[in-house]
Amino acid sequence: MFQQAGRGYDMAITQFSPEGRLFQVEYAIEAVRRGTTSIVCRSNHSVAFAVEKKSSELQEVIGSEKIFKIDDHIGVAIAGLTADARVLIDRARVQAQVNILNYDEKISVKDSTLNVCEYLQMFTQNAGVRPFGVSLLIAGINSGEEKKAELYLTDPSGASWGYRAFAIGSGATEARAYLEENYKEDISDEDLKLLPLRTLKELMGENLNKDTCDVAFIMKDDLKFKLLNDQEKEELLAKI
Repeated sequence: MFQQAGRGYDMAITQFSPEGRLFQVEYAIEAVRRGTTSIVCRSNHSVAFAVEKKSSELQEVIGSEKIFKIDDHIGVAIAGLTADARVLIDRARVQAQVNILNYDEKISVKDSTLNVCEYLQMFTQNAGVRPFGVSLLIAGINSGEEKKAELYLTDPSGASWGYRAFAIGSGATEARAYLEENYKEDISDEDLKLLPLRTLKELMGENLNKDTCDVAFIMKDDLKFKLLNDQEKEELLAKI
């Protein structure tokens, strides 16, 4: 008889395999790999988001969002289970307001990420729960004199990493290769706005249009999260 892939060690989140693996966490990571592609790039002082959007002709926009606002200065792009993402994003939004009430200052991008990761990690060590099947690209601009932009990736395990540009989802491998070749540390704001869309263009070809993507910015000029409408997306796509 054939043994199961996890040999029974994938039946409980709290049980390590002899190789030191938590199979339920690996399955959650696989859910992320099968999600729609999300791309985020940052310069020293600005951030650009672009995500692939899939929907049918009769579907309303509500429910298909892949880019979310945490606070005026922080946004999130997701890949994986949207319902799982909403729980984490709601938690991040509450923590952002708590930080203002407690310390009279906006939460930093890093602290917001660490708060989400601590919650993610709790769901890898308690029986009766499952890991969140979603990864987040959390990016924004910190308050303070430098107004420095930061970008972090969260993992279903609760780990996080910092990046200048990154992609997650089904087209992540090809997107990361394109970003590694075309991203420059001294990138201008105009090029930064176009780079995530150009990366999506490499993946989607002629299928990329205002209805198949969402785009958002946090720019150094106003430090406000802005999700583009259809007209603004068309104007941007015309520049590619």
